[in-house]
Amino acid sequence: MSMNLFQVRVLLAVVEKGSFSEAALNLNISQSSVSRAIASLEDELGIPLLCRGRFGAHLTPIGERVLNHAQKMLELRDSIDQEVNLEKGLHGSRVRVASFRSAATHILPPKVAAFRNNFPNVEVKITETDPLGVEQALRTGQVDIGLIPLPRSEEFDTWEITRDEYVVLLPNSAGNIPHNLTWEELSSHAFILYNYAECTSAVRDHWAQWGQTLKIAYEIKEDSTIVSMVAQGLGAAILPRLAALPIPKSVKVRSLPVRLERAIGAAILANGLHPPAVFAFLDVLRGNN
Repeated sequence: MSMNLFQVRVLLAVVEKGSFSEAALNLNISQSSVSRAIASLEDELGIPLLCRGRFGAHLTPIGERVLNHAQKMLELRDSIDQEVNLEKGLHGSRVRVASFRSAATHILPPKVAAFRNNFPNVEVKITETDPLGVEQALRTGQVDIGLIPLPRSEEFDTWEITRDEYVVLLPNSAGNIPHNLTWEELSSHAFILYNYAECTSAVRDHWAQWGQTLKIAYEIKEDSTIVSMVAQGLGAAILPRLAALPIPKSVKVRSLPVRLERAIGAAILANGLHPPAVFAFLDVLRGNN
């Protein structure tokens, strides 16, 4: 027989939910996949495990006896996973992560949730600071992993995890704004410049690269303040999209005439000794888990 754990998990889900359709929703697979898994399991065993009817699916007498063994199979698999995690040094360990605000707000939460789902016994500590603060925390060993804009110096090993587009924010009071902006149209606006680490030089350099003059009305460090000022009609702004969120309805969002992005990456100190939990968290950040 070629019984596998997927078939066992499907059987348990059908029994728990009482129907193929509910089991499919619970497992996030199609109902046809559920049907095929149960049918192949019954074919391999040579016995019917479930009775199908108008009122759902129910175990046959032999199905009830098989179910007890199936539950033990999954319990044994969980025990194997626990032993492996213990061997890897994950049990009771800790991962310390530092990140700049917008990445900490919009990137880290789902990644931490996914990691905790896989490794519930690993503590995750998050520190929010600016990119230079992230670098310093990595150098001094205060954190294990940093989320920072790329590129960085060679003292860090880095992996790109996402890209964030710089967008133009304009107040509704600016009138009818075309969907595709030109440099000429942008030159008519005074800008509230994001005075924050690499973002400032990235915007200035982009304007200069395309031979444009950036008219600056204000230089502000807090991204939420900039969004609020745009909403009040005090100027336009260029912000990374993640830094601008949430964007109020009174603010219009447009792309630049030539796209500008920042790469956001995960960094660890190069040539350092890092525990297994750090690499497990990196795998989640890079989408490998």
